[in-house]
Amino acid sequence: MIASIFNKTRPFNYVIIGTLLLIAFVSYSVSHQTYTGWEGVLYGSFYFIAITASCFLVNFIALKNNLSRNNNYAILLFFIFLLFFPTIFKNKNILLSNFLLLLSLRRLISLKSMKNTKEKIFDASFWIFLAALFHFWSILFIFLVFASIILHVSRDYRNWIIPGIALFSVIVLFFIFNIWSDNELLEAFFSKSFISFDFTYFENTYQNIALAVFTSIGFLFFINMILTLASKPMNMKTSYKKIIFAFILGVIVYLFSPDKNNSCLAFSIAPLAILGANFVENQENKIIKEGTLYILSLLGIFFFVAQL
Repeated sequence: MIASIFNKTRPFNYVIIGTLLLIAFVSYSVSHQTYTGWEGVLYGSFYFIAITASCFLVNFIALKNNLSRNNNYAILLFFIFLLFFPTIFKNKNILLSNFLLLLSLRRLISLKSMKNTKEKIFDASFWIFLAALFHFWSILFIFLVFASIILHVSRDYRNWIIPGIALFSVIVLFFIFNIWSDNELLEAFFSKSFISFDFTYFENTYQNIALAVFTSIGFLFFINMILTLASKPMNMKTSYKKIIFAFILGVIVYLFSPDKNNSCLAFSIAPLAILGANFVENQENKIIKEGTLYILSLLGIFFFVAQL
């Protein structure tokens, strides 16, 4: 049933995901009193728009660049994985940082067209450095920019300089706003620029179990893509390599992040959703395809309700 509904790109699918996302966001926010008062409601609305836009960006990246066939499995899996870690709904900095990284990923994947390459490299680098202002270790995604340059336009030395120009632009903007805030931004930025391997952050058993299950699912989808990469069309292999690398970087960001919690895994969810979409659509057995989505959906609902 679920696979049958999302096996085509239908406007109704977006209504389903948008409605379910709103229910989940409001339920968690009310349960944890995340956004209270009129000001809180306004901020909550803004962050809900950011996470909704992230969902549709994942869908756009997957479909526009033929990373999945004509289906909505990627956006469905992205939503399900959000349910595994509902603390993402209240972690404002990670919400914004992840959204900016998706804007960057969109530009990097489109580099395969070899059109406006310098603009795309600048845009991608700019979004990554901007994302780092909200969550420092998301800066690691700049390696994805250099990997993309190697894969597509390494011969032109000017392409290697462009990320530096983007960095300078963000630094200028940062210090302008820092002056207005009496150096508060600078202090907050450096206070979160260290590495921490403290994994004793779990508030309840369900967070621990959700991480273990997510890790297993991530390993399955990751290995499946590695094993099937050789069978992908030649002109698509570089795009899939970027998604694989983005997933690895997302995991590393989680490992490095200070003030660690499960919401730090948000950076790995989008590439994993695309890897998962490939896994699901390649299943010829309808029972396995439906069973996979049903199991993931039930797990997502269970972990979400358990962490309310």
